[in-house]
Amino acid sequence: MIQTPAEKPSSISSLLRSVACCVVLHAVSTPVSAKQTEFAQGVCTGHISSAKLRETSGMVASRQNAGILWMHNDSGAGAELFAVTESGETVASYRVTGASARDWEDIALGPGPEAGQDYLYIGDIGDNGAKRPYVVLYRVPEPRVGHKNKNTTVIARTSPAQALRLSYPDGPHDAETLLVDPLSGDLYIITKRDLFSRVYRASPPHSTTERILLEQVALMPWGFAVGGDISADGQLILIRGYSSASMFKRPAKGPLWQAFLEPSTLVPLRQERQGEAICFNAQGTGYYTTSEGKNQPIYFYRRTPPSSHPSSHPPTP
Repeated sequence: MIQTPAEKPSSISSLLRSVACCVVLHAVSTPVSAKQTEFAQGVCTGHISSAKLRETSGMVASRQNAGILWMHNDSGAGAELFAVTESGETVASYRVTGASARDWEDIALGPGPEAGQDYLYIGDIGDNGAKRPYVVLYRVPEPRVGHKNKNTTVIARTSPAQALRLSYPDGPHDAETLLVDPLSGDLYIITKRDLFSRVYRASPPHSTTERILLEQVALMPWGFAVGGDISADGQLILIRGYSSASMFKRPAKGPLWQAFLEPSTLVPLRQERQGEAICFNAQGTGYYTTSEGKNQPIYFYRRTPPSSHPSSHPPTP
């Protein structure tokens, strides 16, 4: 938004109020954790080379295409998915058949109507003005990326996407985090513009003909969540903000959302231009992050052996 001269802060008190607001927003979006990290600092594995990936907002690791990360742009860039290597090379791009892209914010991989088939779930869940009566998840069978010749990119279309329309029980929300539980098939949307991000769930089966009513099941211990992922075994959950990220562990009993009621682990996050995307690798041995912007780096954070995890308690003398 462009300020007119009349709208600009006209006093020191106005400036101080603005600074105080920024401090509060940073504080509520910074996870407070009682445990130490289990991952090494991020290492750059490459830079996103495609000029078409200008606002990478969502990313998820393929489990059937070795070494492939599925990525997509933010709003206004078309209904297109990109198959990218960890070095940043785009090996294929797919138009999502039957989908539109109003404000794509995140992507997840999980089960669907056909047993044994992995599905990509694309979250058209952004709503900056909190005005949308419902948001849309596009569900499509994960494509199998074929071989390509050197220096060429495969261009193809996905199978027809199924649209899942979801509404919140308490009115519209802006959200940028989509999760799919690989064990239960539950869908989770986590809001962005709250001091404590709200966690909403939709349990299967998921109708493609009627609107699905989400239920609020938890509050995050911090706010302004912008991305997340669940490990392939369903045991670990990553949620990130712009400047920090936390890992939650699934409880031994009970649904996945109860993880947000327990202490989390603060995990490393490299400084990025406007980082929103985060995902585990297919093996669960680490995670990736990247940012919006052209030619952005991809970082990998390797999981460290248990013996190297620093203790959260001081040593006994």
